[in-house]
Amino acid sequence: MRDRIRGRGPELLRRLRSSDRHVLKSTLAATGSFALAGALGTSDAPVLAPLTALIVVQVTLFQTLTIGVQRVASVVAGVLLAVGVAGIVGLSWWSIGSIVGAALLVGLLLRLGPQMNEAAISAMLLLAVGGASDVAIERVYETLVGAAVGVLVNVVVPPVHLRPAGEALMRLTDRMAEFTTLLAGELRPSWSQAKADRWLTEARSLVTEVSKTDQALARAEEGARGNPRGRVTQRRQPRLRTALTGLERCLLALRELCRTLLDRTYFVPEEDEGSVYGDDVRRVLADLLESSAGAIRAVGELATSVSEVGVENHLPEIAECRERLSALLVNEPLRDIRAWEHHGALLSAVDRLRTEIESATRFPEQPWKPPPVTEQQREMVRRLRRERRPFRRADGNR
Repeated sequence: MRDRIRGRGPELLRRLRSSDRHVLKSTLAATGSFALAGALGTSDAPVLAPLTALIVVQVTLFQTLTIGVQRVASVVAGVLLAVGVAGIVGLSWWSIGSIVGAALLVGLLLRLGPQMNEAAISAMLLLAVGGASDVAIERVYETLVGAAVGVLVNVVVPPVHLRPAGEALMRLTDRMAEFTTLLAGELRPSWSQAKADRWLTEARSLVTEVSKTDQALARAEEGARGNPRGRVTQRRQPRLRTALTGLERCLLALRELCRTLLDRTYFVPEEDEGSVYGDDVRRVLADLLESSAGAIRAVGELATSVSEVGVENHLPEIAECRERLSALLVNEPLRDIRAWEHHGALLSAVDRLRTEIESATRFPEQPWKPPPVTEQQREMVRRLRRERRPFRRADGNR
């Protein structure tokens, strides 16, 4: 247990560092909104203002603006709905059901997203007090104060998420390089079907790290929208995104390579598993993987500006090992006619690995700019429509 805690220590510290800015912003927003609402005299206990501020303050400035607008629109819609019917109906089970249903429908029409329930909550609370105008005004005022302070704090303390994105990319390259180095070390003496199956499982597990890195970079891209310091992200995003795309394809090549090694063991007698390939073939393949591991690390260092040393120092070694490997595999099919297919797949995976490593370091030709708000809104609508479909076609995974 103690070793597990020690192993997770750096990860916990990283999470704490990444949360410091959000904790600071949330605290400032709640305190400032309560003080401002009290100075304006919105109510005797203006707790709705800090509550709104805590909800509005998000990780990125664009999310804060979006949630703020949705929150204010939800409260105003619920208040108007309750004030309009409070004088006609009283508080009963059917009036509660009717006003909640109406408020939720209004939220759907206005596309208020996760803040849709606030319209129903505001309508119920006002209906319970008979639609008192002073309570309605207080609720609207305090919501406006909380939303405004939340947005202001995020402008004063703008979030920049390049560092977490760069750290996530470095973790990905480290994991991929460690796996590739381990694979090379275990390939040198011999391998079995059980080992090959484990390699393929470990290669597939790296997909989770790719997803985490993509989320971190997407957060950095969204954080550049409306951000006064967004130019830093616009300058460094192309290299990070290019590196991530190349690394993701490198992982596909590694998975294909492991799949080929596993497939080959099915055509070798169990007693000969340790000699699936000759010593020379295993040695050259291990050398190629070690050079690839160094190149993968160089991709991460170059993309995050940790080092200016590129992968060009490793690519000639990979190419040389590939030629040696190809020459050694020519004689293998003479003993097993099925080996043609396996050797071809192995060389294809090696070629793809080298190509994608090289592509991960290419400097993008076009500068990156945050997409317009309207385009993202269209994408959100498309996503909602896809999620509402009862049946969706499942895409196959390699």
